[in-house]
Amino acid sequence: MDGPDAVAHGLERGYPVPGVAPQARRQPFMVGGFSHFDTLLASRRVPRPVAASGLARAERELALSYVHRGERRTVEAYLERHPATGLLVLRDGVILLERYRYGRREAHRFTSQSMAKTVTAMLVGIAVADGKIRSIDDPAGAYVREFAGTELGRTPILALLQMASGLAFTETYDGTDDAARMSRELWQADGAGTGAVLAGFDRREAAAGTRWLYAGRDTAALGLVLARATGKSLAELLATGIWGPIGAEADAAWVVDASGQEAAHCCLSAVLRDWGRLGLLLARDGEAQGRQVVPRDWVRAATTAEPGSFLAPGAGGRFYGYGYQTWILPGARRQFVLLGIHGQAMFVDPQARLVLVHTAVRVRPTGDPDAGELLSLWRALVAQEG
Repeated sequence: MDGPDAVAHGLERGYPVPGVAPQARRQPFMVGGFSHFDTLLASRRVPRPVAASGLARAERELALSYVHRGERRTVEAYLERHPATGLLVLRDGVILLERYRYGRREAHRFTSQSMAKTVTAMLVGIAVADGKIRSIDDPAGAYVREFAGTELGRTPILALLQMASGLAFTETYDGTDDAARMSRELWQADGAGTGAVLAGFDRREAAAGTRWLYAGRDTAALGLVLARATGKSLAELLATGIWGPIGAEADAAWVVDASGQEAAHCCLSAVLRDWGRLGLLLARDGEAQGRQVVPRDWVRAATTAEPGSFLAPGAGGRFYGYGYQTWILPGARRQFVLLGIHGQAMFVDPQARLVLVHTAVRVRPTGDPDAGELLSLWRALVAQEG
């Protein structure tokens, strides 16, 4: 089915795929671009395992209503109001609801935007458990030679995980911020290379581990630490460390920069149900198919924030708290979120092993005044199914 503002989103042209990656954020190309993003830039394949893990389907599709801004609404009404390309609800391996819009299908790979950051953090946890990274208290420069002698190189891996490097960085999605400059330099054909580009953002504003500041540069640095510490690409680490163990049903793809390094801060594409399988891995504290895939203590540390700390929900006026590259919902019950610009989201409730995956083509990168309705839907889902 088609979604709201379908004509503006390219319906009459069959939801075209843009010719170049920057056009993917223009409304007429967003649907096609976000579901074919791995074809717009060089990408590294993450192969599926021989056999996929089973996902059962509930006998009856989820019936859910929720209250938002004083008005009772339904999931159907949500889909008519919001530009979701896919919506999936899972409870401990059972599909309660699965919907696609704007002509998308189950075979389409949806880009993660910044949901990939949490994946990077989980790969760091595996590397620590395997002894490839000795300690997250180590400075990043102990693993990446290009960081030697820089403030970034002196920053502990833990601070990078928590977006608390203390280094200046702007990420406002206006095309003139540091995030845009970093992207231009990373994908410049004759560029200096990933390490040199990241080391160029090196002005310290606070001591490491004392101040939270969202910065894709921190995640990109983690990705390079991972690659150098293990001697493997992030796509290979994901394939053997997570994609195979969760029993993914389809290949994923991770965009690489001009030097061949995966964009650890974004740009991982996967089918909706495999995003759901990843959510179930997190809901089960790192366990999949009877095997501990990511260390349990790591997942719990990554998805919690110490009350009263500068990372806790409410600190600094933020609604969400922050763990290791993961957003933390306020409240006594442990719940966390993977978020990406333009409406990508995964909500996880470990107690009920409940997962909601939402892919979308919101025109505004952030700050959409209607985006909070998804949280109202999620809270009603937890109340009813959790």
